[in-house]
Amino acid sequence: MAKIHGGRAIATALRAEGVDTVFVLTGGHILPTIDGCVDEGIRVVDVRHEQAAAHAADAYARLTGRLGVVLATAGPGVTDTVTGIANAWFANSPVLLIGGRHLTTEDLRGGLQEMDHPRMFHSITKWAGTAHETARLPEYIATAARHAFSGRGGPVFLDIPWDVQAGMVEEDAIGWPTGYRSDRPAGLDDETLADVVDRLNRAERPVVFAGTGYRWSRFGDPTGALNGLVDALKAPVYLNSLARGSLRWDHPLLGNRTRSDALRSADVVLALGVDWDFRTGFGKKVAPDAFVIQVDAEPSRVGWNRPASIGVVADPGAVAAQLADRVGGIDRTAWAEQIVGIERTKQAVADELAAIDTGPIHAERFAREVAEFFSDDTIVAADGGDIVSTTAKWLRTSRPGGLLDPGPFGCLGVGAPFALAAKAVEPDTRVGIVYGDGSFGFNGMEFDSLVRHDMPVVGVVGNDGAWNNIKSIHRMLYPDRLVASDLGIRRYDLMVEGLGGYGEFVEEAAQLRPALERAQESGVPALVNVHIAEQMRISSAYGG
Repeated sequence: MAKIHGGRAIATALRAEGVDTVFVLTGGHILPTIDGCVDEGIRVVDVRHEQAAAHAADAYARLTGRLGVVLATAGPGVTDTVTGIANAWFANSPVLLIGGRHLTTEDLRGGLQEMDHPRMFHSITKWAGTAHETARLPEYIATAARHAFSGRGGPVFLDIPWDVQAGMVEEDAIGWPTGYRSDRPAGLDDETLADVVDRLNRAERPVVFAGTGYRWSRFGDPTGALNGLVDALKAPVYLNSLARGSLRWDHPLLGNRTRSDALRSADVVLALGVDWDFRTGFGKKVAPDAFVIQVDAEPSRVGWNRPASIGVVADPGAVAAQLADRVGGIDRTAWAEQIVGIERTKQAVADELAAIDTGPIHAERFAREVAEFFSDDTIVAADGGDIVSTTAKWLRTSRPGGLLDPGPFGCLGVGAPFALAAKAVEPDTRVGIVYGDGSFGFNGMEFDSLVRHDMPVVGVVGNDGAWNNIKSIHRMLYPDRLVASDLGIRRYDLMVEGLGGYGEFVEEAAQLRPALERAQESGVPALVNVHIAEQMRISSAYGG
């Protein structure tokens, strides 16, 4: 057989893993791998900053369930990905960062962009290592993928010197790994299953709560399993972060604004892939005497911050399927109606605020208009702080990955990179971005990438001219010394126009929906820049 270079071997291994797209900012230390991807028919989507490439690979993994791949050249190319990889780490996204590295013959000699990259990634990856032999490159890819999909999943880093990538090797001298990672999601054993079913069937006020870990279920149909479970149990259900979309947005038992109310009154909580972190008060928002059944594929999450009455390491989707045919129990109509009633009351308050049409546009009005425009047939990337937390309560998400939010790391700058990946994966699906004006500044130049790759998306900025979340805190702590909290109302729409997209500035509520329609009709990447009223509150853990 003919000789191939290491880059081709890498690309062949990636193709075998199911990868059809990689995200990259080009550089000399990764050219053999880029060339290999071209040979193997893997799409190469280039961006303007390596952080954006890492974010795009994260979104690719979330949308497809497959390995997201980012290629970054040595030194500053690799270091530029750190924030994106950290965000993927906290979101449990199976992302592979392939980093270029200096020549092996120049090791410890001060070669161009020489550094020991893997040491930098040990705290934010499930595995990080360096490939030393061209003939073993597919083995290294298999090792990285095995770690990336272990437990819930997470990012990994493979460091590959330029001469290892460029080295030539006989194709039949390469060992091509197969069957190198598990593909059978584990459920509950019979005894534990019986205990869980008994407890759920006796519960008077059960709550089902699915979190990020549920999105990474390896079960064949986790959304169908969750629907079956909720319909059988007839209990209120809540979806957090990446689990959003596992039920239709209008499911009658799906809560939106009442999670704390339900958890505070529950007698049994079924937690499927949930993190008891700051978003849930570290588990303290759950009634102290509630019986918590926690199911997670990641052992370290079970019993973290909140004791588990029954704690099991298993695939949450597989467990939901096991439970769907076995639960039911007592009549819980009154319990469900109690929570639904609170939900309606809170929604009515939001509806009143969303009806305000005088003065600068109210954030709730912005959120309602944007949600109604995008409907539930749009993949929406959420990039910001207060404006995103407000809009997320209105967005209609009916599919996993329909709302791409930063996750618990609270990273700003994900908007355009997430949208870029969504268009690469589903070119015929409408894709939108909801920005805060602060977050737009991080990766706004990626509108250039959207234009170059002919990816029409509709972005909308809630522009209050400030880092609103932080300004609220600053005002409370140091009211006489407000600094670094104001941005001014900037014309981000004109920047997008200058890059070849469509831009429009909106100051009146009645003009918002027509502007969004015109942006959609433009057929190019578009940004609607909306002047909204500054909100005097603290409503988000994100600072943007």
